[in-house]
Amino acid sequence: MAEDPRTPAMHTAMEIVKGALSAVLGFPLGRSTIGSKISEGDKGRITVQLASEEKPGPEAMLRVQEVINGIVEKDLSCHVFTMARAAADAAYGDAMYDKFEVPAEVTTLTLFYLEGLALHAAPHTYLPSTGGVGRIQITKERYMTAKRQLEVMFNVLPAAGASTTLPPPPPCPTCEPPPPEAVEPLRTSVPRLLEEENGTGGEQGGAPAAVAGGSGGGQVVTPWEVEADEEVDYNKLVVAFGSQLISEDMVARVERLTNRRAHRFLRRGLFFSHRDLNQLLDLYEKGEKFYLYTGRGPSSEALHLGHLVPFQFTQWLQEAFGVPLVIQLTDDEKFLFKSNLPLAETHRLARENARDIIACEFDPAKTFMFSDLDYIKELYPVVLQIQKFVTFNQTRGIFGFNDSTNIGCIAFPAVQAAPSFSVAFPKVLGKANMPCLIPCAIDQDAYFRMTRDVAPRLRYPKPALIHSKFFPGLQGPKGKMSASELGTAVFVTDTQKQVEQKVKSSFSGGQDTKEKQLELGANLSVDVAYQYLGFFLEDDDEYRQIGEDYAAGRLLTGQVKKRLVEVLWEVVGKHQRLRAAVTDEQLERFMSVRPLEY
Repeated sequence: MAEDPRTPAMHTAMEIVKGALSAVLGFPLGRSTIGSKISEGDKGRITVQLASEEKPGPEAMLRVQEVINGIVEKDLSCHVFTMARAAADAAYGDAMYDKFEVPAEVTTLTLFYLEGLALHAAPHTYLPSTGGVGRIQITKERYMTAKRQLEVMFNVLPAAGASTTLPPPPPCPTCEPPPPEAVEPLRTSVPRLLEEENGTGGEQGGAPAAVAGGSGGGQVVTPWEVEADEEVDYNKLVVAFGSQLISEDMVARVERLTNRRAHRFLRRGLFFSHRDLNQLLDLYEKGEKFYLYTGRGPSSEALHLGHLVPFQFTQWLQEAFGVPLVIQLTDDEKFLFKSNLPLAETHRLARENARDIIACEFDPAKTFMFSDLDYIKELYPVVLQIQKFVTFNQTRGIFGFNDSTNIGCIAFPAVQAAPSFSVAFPKVLGKANMPCLIPCAIDQDAYFRMTRDVAPRLRYPKPALIHSKFFPGLQGPKGKMSASELGTAVFVTDTQKQVEQKVKSSFSGGQDTKEKQLELGANLSVDVAYQYLGFFLEDDDEYRQIGEDYAAGRLLTGQVKKRLVEVLWEVVGKHQRLRAAVTDEQLERFMSVRPLEY
């Protein structure tokens, strides 16, 4: 009689592979397994439903293999327990089920639980810990584009002493069901394993050191801090955060749906990553409107050029798709997180920043801008619903809050999450469950990972996101501009002479002598002037030619910087003229609660 291939080691390996795929590729754990098979004692196959239409690339699959190896090496405890099905459904919901239904006559479930990674209702036997699995090696994957399904094949070489028989599946006498809040991050959401691996902690405002490994020892990307030893590695961020790269096909689809050329930020890959953008475009193509949501934390008198990037792109999205927009001014956040800013001052700065935002030429009939302090009465019911379903452990894991963090900071993420749901704007949007698209820099993604986790429990649609790269500071590509460090940024209030001085002193990828530049050319990847031209020079042909000539040594650094001064002053000068024309009446119109057109 042939040996049964369904060993405890193989079942445990299947759970590890599924959890790693979910964590890295960013699809919900619950109801995502299409099928699985174990054969020949050491071969496994699992087919999962992905959230995105895009095929996982080689880097993503390499990351899956790395996560699998890490789980085995850590020898994590596996918990197996039995529960009445009704109690399990109430506690854990869809997170424990595969795509196919468990027969109705099954009233008692055997559950496998691996903390932070997997929860599965299946009558199998498992190893007591992941180390006993031995080695798991992905051998092949196959992606079915039309169905958005990924089939992964793997081999298992069990560790010495691992069980090779299939005894009856008794409950573990020492295992108890985890509390629902412990499983909450797995409930129709992606596992938190990557965040735990990348570490938490940090100093600024209780922010986490959410490290996505970089070639110089790492990179720190949080809502409060961006720092890299060398250049920010955006491919690693996509893998670490579980988002998807924007493909050329997606850009072409946007152009087809809007009947206009893509914004330069999109066609040049400056907005490079997304969550559920394809699904949002599917709805739009069927005639369903969405709304846009973006924001600004008012901590300084004026915006710098990095602040303009999301607003310029959002304005283009509003115009191209003909959709309404809400803009949140988080004066409450800046009061809580900045020790030197009084509440009255952050409220004043919010209105000053609002004038700069209006100068980005948004459609007043389609735009509602609000200060949290002013709109909190209408926002608060949604904030409360979010707060009720997000635990302190979750916010600590996502944002790095600790015992010394003030309770206002801990509660604030729910305030930034609330505008993602149209129910927060009954008098403005007038439509429940309207889809939402959030353009933002990739460092803000942590807020909306939390938001998307809680959305299914509130029966609200998950917001879609589109992420931008960072606008580099003048000092080089290791971080981003800072509103509190004047030397790192070009501000929209700068004079033409100040713009020229700042550009001249900016970090250069050119050589230190004319002779070397003519011979060796410039390093475009670190040259600030060339990167700034990528953001603000509209002409693609000119931008490409500058890059070719500068890299080949046919252009000198001074020539490139001279062209950048011309381009930036055109942007800054226009902004200053438009901002000066903003009247008190226009400001009140944008910030008044009224129905938007769409």
